[in-house]
Amino acid sequence: MSENIKRCLDLANLITKKSVFLFGPRQTGKSTLINTELSETFALSWNLLKGKLRLEVQRNPSYLTEQVEFLNLHDCAIFIDEIQLCPELLNECHLLIQERNIRFMLTGSSARKLRTLGTNLLGGRAWERHLHPFTYSEVGESSNYNLSYIFEHGLLPSMFFSNDIEEDLSSYVGTYLTEEIAAEGTARNLGSFSRFLKTAALTNGQLLNFANIAADSQVPVQTVKQWYKILEDTLLGFMIEPYKSGTKRKAVATSKFYLFDIGVARTLQNIQVPQEGNKEFGDYFEQLVCMELKAWIDYKRPRSSLTFWRTTTGNEVDFCVDDELAIEVKSTDSVNEKHLKGLQTLREENIFKRYIVVCREDYPRLVDGIEILPWKYFFKTLWN
Repeated sequence: MSENIKRCLDLANLITKKSVFLFGPRQTGKSTLINTELSETFALSWNLLKGKLRLEVQRNPSYLTEQVEFLNLHDCAIFIDEIQLCPELLNECHLLIQERNIRFMLTGSSARKLRTLGTNLLGGRAWERHLHPFTYSEVGESSNYNLSYIFEHGLLPSMFFSNDIEEDLSSYVGTYLTEEIAAEGTARNLGSFSRFLKTAALTNGQLLNFANIAADSQVPVQTVKQWYKILEDTLLGFMIEPYKSGTKRKAVATSKFYLFDIGVARTLQNIQVPQEGNKEFGDYFEQLVCMELKAWIDYKRPRSSLTFWRTTTGNEVDFCVDDELAIEVKSTDSVNEKHLKGLQTLREENIFKRYIVVCREDYPRLVDGIEILPWKYFFKTLWN
């Protein structure tokens, strides 16, 4: 069913202009997107999951150029799926871009192997884009798009329509550990890494304290820092840095880390679907807004930054987009004066253009210059 969902990342427009690296976690729908919306675009398509093709390319990377020369391809687009399995192909791609004006759509679930091997990343001749789990603009009109369902299933395309979600999510997490982490050799002790991953999941969306996480994971602090980098590189999560442009109050220097999907976070935390009033309910509501903002920036404003504001004295606003939007997330259905304190304090810095509370109220309103917006209303306004 996920193949019927129109994704909002406009790859068709991008590939007419330049080559594209499309990265995204497993099962975000990269291949489905390309096969359903761009199948007629490519003069040649390769899937490196095919063992025979992969072995031939690993033996002879020039195999690509030989096919292109036989087909006499010029000024066209070529699709190569799972490029991280044969990073040596990128030298051939580079030459074909220069000599034949060929544009490449190169997909993969991780850029880690490409970067750690010092691989040719086409020297600025390709844009990089990330595919995220479903967004409001893609499935917001679905009857399943409600907080209870999202907190249970997450928004990965394959999981959003799952009929056996607990089994499928457990399998997904297990596969990620064995195929993304172990197969790349990024963590030699998979047992310790698995323990760290569960600890990292429990601190999802919180300020990072590497010393505490190291103690809970029973590994050195430096190893914890390296492993967080692995989670970023394999796209299992992302860091959000503190906003530091204010002058009146000193900002914290510690980052936050968010897992890329709520369903995956819940599985790693090993908890049931949170109910209204639970701490996890508020945490997941905040993560949902974070995921939507991250996808919107990557798809529509890739040069924008997503940060958070927190001072050393404890004043905090959940998310900032450039110097434009300051966003506080409250899972309440009745916003009152105490919920506005962080935004009111930040407004004294006189930086941002708009101050917003995203919540579960039914109707938008304005209080003291601060916009109180229902979460779906906010998402719809964001994409429009």
